[in-house]
Amino acid sequence: MEFLRPATWAEALAAKAANPEALPITGGTDVMVELNFGRRRPAVLLDLTRVSELGGWSEVAGRLRVGGAVTYAELTGERGGGERGSGLGRRLPGLALAARTVGSPQIRNRGTIGGNLGSASPAGDCHPSLLAAGAEVEVASVRGSRRIGIDYFYTGVKRNALAPDELIAAVWLRPPTGPEQFAKIGTRNAMVIAVAAFALALHPDRRRVRTGIGSAAPTPVRAERAEAFLAGAIGEGGLWESRRPLPPLVVDEFGALVSAAARPIDDVRGTADYRRHSLGVLARRTLAWAWREYCAGAGRSDGGMG
Repeated sequence: MEFLRPATWAEALAAKAANPEALPITGGTDVMVELNFGRRRPAVLLDLTRVSELGGWSEVAGRLRVGGAVTYAELTGERGGGERGSGLGRRLPGLALAARTVGSPQIRNRGTIGGNLGSASPAGDCHPSLLAAGAEVEVASVRGSRRIGIDYFYTGVKRNALAPDELIAAVWLRPPTGPEQFAKIGTRNAMVIAVAAFALALHPDRRRVRTGIGSAAPTPVRAERAEAFLAGAIGEGGLWESRRPLPPLVVDEFGALVSAAARPIDDVRGTADYRRHSLGVLARRTLAWAWREYCAGAGRSDGGMG
């Protein structure tokens, strides 16, 4: 196995262009497991840990650009410069909630948002929140850079839309104008792969709702019929403006539509029926949390987020 360790982003892109089969590694929380168990033996390993351009985050024209090497701990504020890390978590609460559920503190200190996207596992914890937020993935090669809408990024089981010579540079997100929530269920409370996961984001500025489902389809997916139903029910009832309680029938139908959007399988972690049932529960639960937060922000001008 050849080991490449570029020091700059330009060197990394050149190395990837010369070795399209090279497997990128940053935190190594997924890749090293596969190597240790003999599930993968890449001819070339491309270590990106020295590439400083992949770290940090910034605001550009009202959007947040989060570097591909930003860790889960930085997303939550556990590590990475104190106020800088916690500030990012406050700006992206749905992603921070998901990041807090990842593994142990050691894993959160090593695992990165770019690595999560690169592995494209249906069970990746960040994927549902990125779908709900409507993120874009910035990828680059020696040919230039482009952005891929998150809806088009996942192409199959552990497959993504990157060309062979491309690397993930960053993720772009708009700071939310409404509440974001994330919840998952597993065989225990921590350090576990999700049996099912669900993310919800309310976008009152656009009168829209977005969702994300994990561990219940070949790829992370949205529950688009559930989104349209809920946004329509809120709009028709004038609830965006009045912030009155959601009718129980609306909450129940939303949960049923989220369950119907899943395409789960039976495996060692749970049955397909259990996953569908769990997603209905998670959908109703996160909607209750998000709507309560939205209603509590009635006096604010920012859609409920402080």
